[in-house]
Amino acid sequence: MIDSILTWLADGAHWQGEGGILRRVVEHMTYSVSAVLTAALIAIPLGLYVGHTGRARFLAVNAVGVARAVPSLGLLFLAVLWLGPRLSGEVAFLAPTALVLVVLAMPPILAGAYAGVEAVEPAARDAAKGMGMRGAQIIRYVEFPCALPLILSGVRSAMLQVIATATIAAVLSLGGLGRFLIDGLAIRDTPQTASGAVLVALLALTVDVALALVQRSVVSRGLTGRYGKVNTVEVDLGAATAAARAPTLPHTV
Repeated sequence: MIDSILTWLADGAHWQGEGGILRRVVEHMTYSVSAVLTAALIAIPLGLYVGHTGRARFLAVNAVGVARAVPSLGLLFLAVLWLGPRLSGEVAFLAPTALVLVVLAMPPILAGAYAGVEAVEPAARDAAKGMGMRGAQIIRYVEFPCALPLILSGVRSAMLQVIATATIAAVLSLGGLGRFLIDGLAIRDTPQTASGAVLVALLALTVDVALALVQRSVVSRGLTGRYGKVNTVEVDLGAATAAARAPTLPHTV
């Protein structure tokens, strides 16, 4: 089986044309990225609000649980029955697929956002209030930066789930890597089907590594603890030097 998969992937004809691997990867990423971005625009502000105010937390937690329990394929068929008659052309199939992927992506992003804000130290909020910051400023300058690691972790989790599930687009005759799975099953081409599954897994791993590098670069080292020993020694030496140079006040009796 491994030999047949490698042979299928090594065939240059499978990488070219409208139905080639490169074109399918672009389609798959288009569906996935657009769904995750849409979900992030909805879930991150909502999660920040829930974490900051503590309101509607019960509803948010339960909504996350319900959304995770909904089967994607069943939701896809319901979305087609609901949106299909109201739309026309390719949009009648793109809209239900996008809706399912957005619903799938929202729970981990929402959970990461409000959990990250709730984990912020109360002392940091009190210090911000003492400096005269208002609610929106506290969210922007204190809570959001501190919650960023969990928010990005939620985005990474959502992206993995969406990339794995975007194969359902092929069920509605759309593109993406799911075409290799559906078409391979239709003609009983096992190497094509298995190669499609391998491509989806490789794409998910590649994107996750890329997002991990982005997270490492944008998150403050103070939140991750990524300080080298040399920096620590330099800070200690600097503090000791400053203390030695500080003026000594005369003792009074």
